[in-house]
Amino acid sequence: MTTPSITLYATRPGFGMPETSPFVIKTEVQLKMAGLDYVRNSTTPPQAPKGKVPYMVDDGEVVCDSTFIRAHIERKYGVDLDEGLDTRQRAESWAIERMLEDHLYFAMVWFRWIVPENFAKGPANFANGAPEEEREQLRRDMQARKDGDMRSHGIGRHSAGEIAALGVRSIDAIAALLGDKPYIMGDRLTAVDATAFGVLASILTPFFDTPLRDAVAGRPHLVAYVNKLMRQYYPEHAWEPLRHVEVA
Repeated sequence: MTTPSITLYATRPGFGMPETSPFVIKTEVQLKMAGLDYVRNSTTPPQAPKGKVPYMVDDGEVVCDSTFIRAHIERKYGVDLDEGLDTRQRAESWAIERMLEDHLYFAMVWFRWIVPENFAKGPANFANGAPEEEREQLRRDMQARKDGDMRSHGIGRHSAGEIAALGVRSIDAIAALLGDKPYIMGDRLTAVDATAFGVLASILTPFFDTPLRDAVAGRPHLVAYVNKLMRQYYPEHAWEPLRHVEVA
């Protein structure tokens, strides 16, 4: 049996998700969409070449960032994850991706890292591997750095209510764009669905209690969309997104 040339450096299952990073989910789904074999290695952002995951090594070539990974696999392996889309649709797809990754994702991260209850049950556990006497300081440092990142982005300068309002506006936008279609751009799965799935599933996980989760859970067609893609790409994952949420 031939060993795949691609090694994907990813995070680990956690927070009720098959991966803690929506960007890893995006890349893994796109690799599957392209029909490419790969092996996975778990890593942490500080160990990655650009300080973030995912990254991949393909026949010795290191490719960082989910967007550049997609460009690499399309170029090297002759696939088009947006096959069937015209020029305008490709532009719209890129704009949707940027809304998801550069706006909605950061609202999700703020509620995950800055809200004390969510931080304590989630990201704080990243420090569990450190010596016990160092863990609390490490957790304070981690949260402080993330707070600085959020403020540098801009979203962290707002109140929790304002961040929720901004995030819900993006959720409403993606809900309107999906409408009654099976996929974001129409009847066919395209690259932007991998991004939307990663971000929306990460919001919908029952592990964290956030107003963004309430917003996604309150839009049944978004829930159905996430559930469909979870079954398709992570059938082994026990997924119960609405275990603690009632949807009217």
